Amino acid sequence: MAACRGGRWRPVDDPCRGPGHPGTITLVTTSSRRPFRVGTATDPVTGRRVPDPPDGITPWDLRSGRFRRLLRGVYIAASARVTPLVLAEAGLLMVGGDSVASHQTAARVWGGVVPDDGLIHVTCARRPRGAGLKAHRPKRGQWGTTIAGLAVTTPTSTFLDLSDELGLVDLVILGDSLVRAERVTPRQLVEAAGSYRGRARRLARRAAGLVRDGVDSPMESRVRMLMVLAGLPEPVVNHVVRLPDGRTRWRFDLSFPAFRIVIEYDGRQHAESDEQWDHDIDRREWMDGNDVRLVVVRSKDVYRTPARTLCRITAVMRARGMCVPRLSDEWRLHFPSLPGDVAVPG
Repeated sequence: MAACRGGRWRPVDDPCRGPGHPGTITLVTTSSRRPFRVGTATDPVTGRRVPDPPDGITPWDLRSGRFRRLLRGVYIAASARVTPLVLAEAGLLMVGGDSVASHQTAARVWGGVVPDDGLIHVTCARRPRGAGLKAHRPKRGQWGTTIAGLAVTTPTSTFLDLSDELGLVDLVILGDSLVRAERVTPRQLVEAAGSYRGRARRLARRAAGLVRDGVDSPMESRVRMLMVLAGLPEPVVNHVVRLPDGRTRWRFDLSFPAFRIVIEYDGRQHAESDEQWDHDIDRREWMDGNDVRLVVVRSKDVYRTPARTLCRITAVMRARGMCVPRLSDEWRLHFPSLPGDVAVPG
């Protein structure tokens, strides 16, 4: 474990570290085909700067298609799989010295879900230049660890770092995905955000308080956040209906069990997989037989017609006798309506 002090990363003992702390994770491995650095040398004939690859590789090899460039001066075998860990290593190779993979790059290494900006993110004292790389200055209080021998900010530090980069909904999605990947717990995020003194500390604290365990997908997080930001009661995440012997029979994305309401995100895989489709038919027949109202939400319902989606949800809530409060307009800041949506949710 390392912490940022005075702009440099120094090994320290983490006072919060204990059993299950993210800094103890050592399960990730890398491929033998790893990124490598290609320097430059002066051509004695022309006096120009030319590539100076490692032994066994010629400049012609770099142009032949056997290798692909990840960053300026950083290459990998063309047949190698480019994983988040490989990209993190490429960034650290380019920067060199006292640096860690951070922000979106670290989030993906830990299994988190963040918007793709096409960049590799590192934190270092110097300011390297190069297309595809974004360098951040170290901040006091950042924590770093190693994974497969690479320096990476811890999951909690990564979450806090990204509070400066992401909006509320995307930050909650990141937290939900890190919890699902078993890299951190909601309580750890709340505790870390509570002591955070960064610029976006209020956003970090609010987002941490909205992270939940058991969320299966980013779209489920979005549907839940649409409801929460509209001022509706928060649904139960991943409610389980069990058989008499205790085994799981059904699992619902979002629900109000006391009112027999289920809200499900339906992705394309439900229509493309026969096994999943058969499972959904059995489950919906069970819901019909047990007087459970189902609201199905698809991608377009969130990205194009969020107001109409809120209308559908609140209509079912009222029909089941739930108290529906006056809706807040905060959801509009995060879920803009497109042409074809209703003007005001009912």
